[in-house]
Amino acid sequence: MIYNKVSVIITPYSKDASDLLIALMGDIGYDSFEENDFGFDGYIVSKDFNNGLLNNITIPMQNISFTYSVEEIPDQNWNEVWEKNYFQPIIIENQCVVRGPFHPNFPETPYQIVIEPKMAFGTGHHETTGLMIRYILDTSVENKRVLDMGCGTGILGILASMRGAVQVIGVDIDQWSFENTVENCNLNFISNMKAYCGDASLLDEMEPFDCIFANINRNILLNDISSYSKKLSANGLLFLSGFYNNDLAVIKDEASKNGLSYLSKKEDNNWIAALFIKSY
Repeated sequence: MIYNKVSVIITPYSKDASDLLIALMGDIGYDSFEENDFGFDGYIVSKDFNNGLLNNITIPMQNISFTYSVEEIPDQNWNEVWEKNYFQPIIIENQCVVRGPFHPNFPETPYQIVIEPKMAFGTGHHETTGLMIRYILDTSVENKRVLDMGCGTGILGILASMRGAVQVIGVDIDQWSFENTVENCNLNFISNMKAYCGDASLLDEMEPFDCIFANINRNILLNDISSYSKKLSANGLLFLSGFYNNDLAVIKDEASKNGLSYLSKKEDNNWIAALFIKSY
């Protein structure tokens, strides 16, 4: 899959402005970001790149602006790229280590997840993935039917399976993510997780879930919360992430409109994961 790298320079640089701009670009399809001292690099599938949408973004902060340049990145050996530059084993809560198959040394923890780090992001390094992993580690999913919505690498569904979920479904709109989820399930000897390529409309034909994990972005979550609620069993749990702290109020409001009661949140570097329960 061919990606565009959009290198953004924020003038004058502000972490708050960078966080806000990352969120706005996430809303128009950018699926990974690498921050630096001047701004960040954002990555988007080349076919989804829209110069007009990017030019229409404004930072609603006085006297702060941004410029950008675009570079097309050809399809390549992403395992090699990640191994050399980015992906190191990560430990979460001293219970779970996420590593690549190319890592010869890694810590021993109760849960070991092996991820082939292609351009389906979800290695545990991003704050939202880490927050959702922490929720899974804190939640009893034994004998539960679980949905990993926007599954990416399949990491959340794989951990849920390891923690005793009886059946796991992974759904992602990206073909690359779908294929990577299948591959990672095989790497981790997960036999009770099935992946589908598509969006929330696929849920219409599925049986209810006891737990739904959706780590996507603010706008998609707001659009799909009603679908999640319809597919939650009585007292089912909905875990949402992929948005900032200042988005929590609108997320909570939409959840409430769909019969979901707010229970708790986890926060890391202004990113949020929130837990809701189906109240009727």
